[in-house]
Amino acid sequence: MAIAIDRVGDSTDRLGESPVWSVGEQCLYWVDSLAGVLHRLHPASGQRQDMAVPAPVGSFGLCQSGGAVLALADGFHRFAAGTTTALARLPQTHPDVRLNDGKVDRQGRFLAGSMHMNLAPGAAPLGALYRLEADGGVTTLATGITTANGPCFSPDGATLYLADSPRRMIWRFDYRDGLATGQAPFIDLGPLDAVPDGATVDAGGHLWVALVRSGELGRFDAEGRLVQRIAMPVRHPTSVAFGGPGLDVLFVTSISASHRLADATPGAGGLFAVTGLGTHGIAEPLINR
Repeated sequence: MAIAIDRVGDSTDRLGESPVWSVGEQCLYWVDSLAGVLHRLHPASGQRQDMAVPAPVGSFGLCQSGGAVLALADGFHRFAAGTTTALARLPQTHPDVRLNDGKVDRQGRFLAGSMHMNLAPGAAPLGALYRLEADGGVTTLATGITTANGPCFSPDGATLYLADSPRRMIWRFDYRDGLATGQAPFIDLGPLDAVPDGATVDAGGHLWVALVRSGELGRFDAEGRLVQRIAMPVRHPTSVAFGGPGLDVLFVTSISASHRLADATPGAGGLFAVTGLGTHGIAEPLINR
């Protein structure tokens, strides 16, 4: 089956991010990070709901009880019935540090990484990876990150992948009992002249990564080897998530005009569906809330 890439709907995001497929609803959620919009799309009917949330929103996870947890600039917030309520503030209060990309682990805990904006040359980055605890606390899992992107987990949940986009590096961690240890380089994207953004893992353990500046998707095996490179019809794809009834559609968000990147290509900022990949994803867990 040939690979096909189709635009889905007519949404145009400034900075589309964090696609999440709800198996129970058969809907895709994603955000326009800069406009402060949480989208909910039912692909079978084409019906879309746009919900206002505080901006910038880096990412989110869906909750078992309904609603979502948002990774906002200053910490984790609960969003339900149109209302946003603070859950936990970041332990880092530097004005140029804010939460960014996140993902729910296989045990239903929400992790989100932060980014250090306006980092001076030679300065130590203050970005980190955090986990929201059930009691409202925040645990720091990793530090020294410039811009955290693409956190995701191996099918068995025992490996955590995390990109530092400006460094063009994807790291791997051992992830057991909620702790991230043994940080090691996994993929250096410098030789590929690519920058990693959002990511997900398929049922076969392959890592799918949005290559934001080169207008491509990359598929890597469990050893970090490049298996497949797919050109997108826009310059800046940002994140990926498997969805659809068979979890065999790869949904891709994109940029039209973020703070640093812009794209005048037709369809930029749109949502895309990639089919014919010959693989399928894993149902994303819900947050234990």
